Amino acid sequence: MSEIPEYVDGLPNIAGEEERVAQAIRNRKSPAFLNECGIDFASVRSAFAMALHMHQPLVPAGGGDLPTAAIIGNLQFMYENQHIGDNHNADGFAWCYKRLGEFIPQLIHEGKQPRAMLEYSGELLHGLRQLGRHDIIDALKNITCNPEYRRAVEWLGCPWGHAVAPSTPMQDYKLHLRAWQQHFASIFGLEALQRVRGFSPSEMALPNHPDVAYEYVKTLRECGYEWLLVQEHSVEQPDNGWGPERKHVPHRLICRNAKGDTVDIVAIIKTQGSDTKIVAQMQPYYEAQTLGRWELSRHTLPPLVTQIADGENGGVMMNEFPAKYFEVVRQCSHSDVPVVNVTEYLEYLWAAGIKASDLPELQPVMQKMIWDTFTPGDGPEKLEKTIAELKKERHTFHMEGGSWTNNISWVRGYEELLGPMEKVSALFSEKVLEPAMPTNEYRYRNALFHLMTSQTSCYRYWGQGMWTDYGREICRRAEEILKHDY
Repeated sequence: MSEIPEYVDGLPNIAGEEERVAQAIRNRKSPAFLNECGIDFASVRSAFAMALHMHQPLVPAGGGDLPTAAIIGNLQFMYENQHIGDNHNADGFAWCYKRLGEFIPQLIHEGKQPRAMLEYSGELLHGLRQLGRHDIIDALKNITCNPEYRRAVEWLGCPWGHAVAPSTPMQDYKLHLRAWQQHFASIFGLEALQRVRGFSPSEMALPNHPDVAYEYVKTLRECGYEWLLVQEHSVEQPDNGWGPERKHVPHRLICRNAKGDTVDIVAIIKTQGSDTKIVAQMQPYYEAQTLGRWELSRHTLPPLVTQIADGENGGVMMNEFPAKYFEVVRQCSHSDVPVVNVTEYLEYLWAAGIKASDLPELQPVMQKMIWDTFTPGDGPEKLEKTIAELKKERHTFHMEGGSWTNNISWVRGYEELLGPMEKVSALFSEKVLEPAMPTNEYRYRNALFHLMTSQTSCYRYWGQGMWTDYGREICRRAEEILKHDY
């Protein structure tokens, strides 16, 4: 396949090649991994999978004056300001982004069967290039594209700017997904993009408002994703509203909207909270060792214990993960409890005769309370009335979605930032989307770059102060671009 340039007019190539990217995804072949994985799944008793989430936001911190400071990656800011906080760890962070590119070739040459799922935000990939750390990108390209190593690595799609789905307009969220796919293809190639089948949502956030959840999953499917990572307490069983019981088998996430439309996607459950110690200590391996094959629809299958964690944050990931990863991969390779990647595991299930319709069903959390009093098809107006009544009756009921944490809202307390974000989104829709501006122009890429950068979760996660100042400043710049360039 002819390749897509990585940068155009000084910006990452995040738009303009939508049809080429979509065509490549439509033309991809299945299975993507099973035929070359080398794992004898028929003899596997249980398995485990681990994903590493990597992200650094883009910030207006390339200079001392906020309104004029260049937009740089936060890792670059760390390098340039070693005296602040834990910025002295910049080298350690950079190594974390590179090291799987070293670990996997070493283990494969030892005759082992390493596996890792990688999720890097578009902001991080751009920031690494901007920083001049081409060595990191080259190491990742080697394990992604080299036929000798690529079976060990599964990339997961994500929003380009680390946007949180429940509080990001879905029309913008789709732009994040398309931008990440094009940016990824520009670095690693269209062939590598064809092997990206799973999706990792920022902050593990899953919308639970029926109309938003429906549009979310519909958008994932339209972008070619086949499965989705979900946090166990962000979903429920439709019949009783309880959490999932067989957490280590794939499920089918079903989303219905007020009009009665339905869409579904395979859901892989990430259990427990977002504790980096779980992955750093390779806990999924030890949990998988306690399990045996389970029955599902007249078949038996190995249960899959799945975890994802930040790949760089905290001393435990920086310092303890490498030795433990080597120890566990060396121990579990060619055993009946191997480390696997999710897509090759699913491809084995489909080849064995299991169908998506055989999987147990889930829906976003708190929806049973809605469906108990509202019938899909009764329309948006009645749905909103039902939601308003439930909020009055039950103080714990909300439509803010679920994520890896139960104690952080991605909406409440951020009105000062959400207002400017919503204004920029509305302007982008009015000035760019509705007139259907060409996506291959610089002014489109520039506006999109600032829109997506403004929607990163970091501007909210880290609370009031500098980070919200960054967010408002990016929104100000985006608003100026949209008012003057269009």
